[in-house]
Amino acid sequence: MLYWLTAFSDGGDFFNLFRYITFRAGGAFFTALIFGFLFGRPLINLLKRKQRNGQPIRDDGPESHLITKQGTPTMGGVLILGALILSTLLWARLDNGFVWIVLAVTMGFGAIGFVDDYAKVTSNSHAGLSARIRLIIGFIIAGIAGYFATIMHPDALVNQLALPVFKDTLVNLGFMFIPFAMFVIVGAANSVNLTDGLDGLAIMPVMIAAATLGVIAYAVGRVDFTEYLGLHYVPGTGELLIFMAGLIGGGLGFLWYNAPPAAVFMGDTGSLALGGALGTIAVLTKHELVMGIVGGLFVVETLSVIIQVLYFKKTGKRVFLMAPIHHHFEKKGWAEPQIVIRFWIISLILAMIGLATLKVR
Repeated sequence: MLYWLTAFSDGGDFFNLFRYITFRAGGAFFTALIFGFLFGRPLINLLKRKQRNGQPIRDDGPESHLITKQGTPTMGGVLILGALILSTLLWARLDNGFVWIVLAVTMGFGAIGFVDDYAKVTSNSHAGLSARIRLIIGFIIAGIAGYFATIMHPDALVNQLALPVFKDTLVNLGFMFIPFAMFVIVGAANSVNLTDGLDGLAIMPVMIAAATLGVIAYAVGRVDFTEYLGLHYVPGTGELLIFMAGLIGGGLGFLWYNAPPAAVFMGDTGSLALGGALGTIAVLTKHELVMGIVGGLFVVETLSVIIQVLYFKKTGKRVFLMAPIHHHFEKKGWAEPQIVIRFWIISLILAMIGLATLKVR
């Protein structure tokens, strides 16, 4: 919205700053961060009043959670989404279709998560919205996003899968591109959701992935950068950097209250929305496979659950002491902050590997 202040500029004054994506990304970051600090504590107090028992804790989870996390309110993702949406609407160009696609997916998955969280706290049960309904609605949202992505992509990239490292290689998925995009978006949403099990565990890897994908979106949206790096040019994606900056600012504001011991959990409201946003930007920038590297921690968390379930059904035994895998390490005696910080380090390493795919010679 503030971009339109350049309409009052003659090309040489302060308003020209609003033409620059990097300046507006900084504005989005600080707007979201300030929003988080201003409204974090009032939101937590409101959630505490509305949720007398806090987020329901699973009886079959780690025993320590029944004591340390009992009564902690959930739905803190509302704080992140509020900061993210406000900062994006304020600082991004609203005539950019990519911005509206990712905003729509974020709000759509956030709504799914909100209904799920609401069902849990009102029934005081960890069983919220059924998994089938969540998946069906999620796939519908992702399918619509995938369709509009094909409309927005340049003709040479429509329905194409770009391979990292092999710069000139494209795989034509044809009519399978939209189902593939649906898988990426829904998979990312649910992977982040599975990772959100310890104080601060999910939000920092989300911010690291957002920063990485933000850099990629900016690079892919500039013809000079794509020529130098050998990337596929997708005009307009640079504006997504502003969305990602807002996500990081809102995420930091949330982490202030989610740091151990957490005063609030993000809940499915936040985890599904943020995961869906990451998956959508990977699809829009034609970096779906790189997302698998950058979000490798989320992939491992998901695989640990799949492996555990399939192996248990077949043999009656468990591969891990508990899944997702962060609970396995809890069972092995690792302290919660130790697990969280080590997983943050892994996420940062994977992000650097993802960025390295941009320039391989």
